Amino acid sequence: MSVVFTEEQLDIQQLARSFAQKEVAPRSKDMDINGWCQELYDKYVETGLCGTPIPEEYGGAGMTDVEAAIIVHELAKADAGFAMACEISWVCVDIILHHGTEEQKQKYLRAAAEGKLFSFCLTEPGSGSDAAGMKTKAVKQADGTWLVNGSKMFITNSAVADHFLLTAVTDPFKGAKGISAFVFDKGQQGFVVGAEEDKMGMRSSDTHTLSFDDMILPADALVGDEGSGFIYAMEGLDGGRISCTAISTGISEHAFEIAKEYAKVRETFGKPIAKHQAIAFKLADMAMNIQAMQLMLYDVAKDKADGKKVSPRAAAAKLFASTHATQICLDAIQILGGYGYSREYHVERLLRDNKLMEIGEGTNEVQRIVISGALLK
Repeated sequence: MSVVFTEEQLDIQQLARSFAQKEVAPRSKDMDINGWCQELYDKYVETGLCGTPIPEEYGGAGMTDVEAAIIVHELAKADAGFAMACEISWVCVDIILHHGTEEQKQKYLRAAAEGKLFSFCLTEPGSGSDAAGMKTKAVKQADGTWLVNGSKMFITNSAVADHFLLTAVTDPFKGAKGISAFVFDKGQQGFVVGAEEDKMGMRSSDTHTLSFDDMILPADALVGDEGSGFIYAMEGLDGGRISCTAISTGISEHAFEIAKEYAKVRETFGKPIAKHQAIAFKLADMAMNIQAMQLMLYDVAKDKADGKKVSPRAAAAKLFASTHATQICLDAIQILGGYGYSREYHVERLLRDNKLMEIGEGTNEVQRIVISGALLK
């Protein structure tokens, strides 16, 4: 397919682009040093973009995965960590929308439409790629409540979120089919936010460890059917992987523009380095791969919006975009030479930020498992 947006989608793109370049980009270097900026997020909420993929009956704009991808894509051109913090909320929203009770939808989807942040609590110290090997347990009590004990790590939005979507083992004898999903609010007794992670990149997003020490959740915190939490999480990651594709695409475009403009003005041997074939060919490869990323991104986003199963294609899009984005950032650094290695320019940060896209929401190796599994099924 070719990327052809409707007038409404173009308006959303322009709004997101304007906000990203006017508000997010000027803060990106400071956030890389000092972390999450709540003031910036509050400004983002004022745009109304946070309610884009939420149905109108729950206070949102009633739009689709395509519009959500457009927003994440534009935000990532300015700051990938901020884009990721916003998209994680939508992963949680998607799970609640498709599997939550009506009461949960009324409460949590409306909260998301109003700009409340969500945190997706999946990864644990001993179960990253092997998410089904999680150890956090939720034990049903005689009164129907759930007693939760365990820990999570590398959790985005963990100290700034208002609401949390948690996966925990409810039947240790059933493997992945013994995992359930829960939604709860911050401030629960026994819920402890640990130290902030000192990360290589994506430093503008808030990331902490979490622990649950006899945390009690009400019976109605259960999302969907008991034992279906792992399935819900994997479904949610389809949308998350589309968003990761959007983030890597935005990072790539940012790096490409910096490299291209630098190559046009930096002169060696009597001419701009863009006139040297070695540099021109790098730029050509960068542009080619960016176009492929864009096509894969919006193709799979459209199919998800249409209700089609997209797991292997979302995995392929994320794998392609994240891998090539890393190379694009490396090439941009090479084109800038010593300046590329300096924090005066953004390209070294872009490389650090994108590396997470080869790890988070399923490593590149996991994406290959998903893709090959679908091919050989």
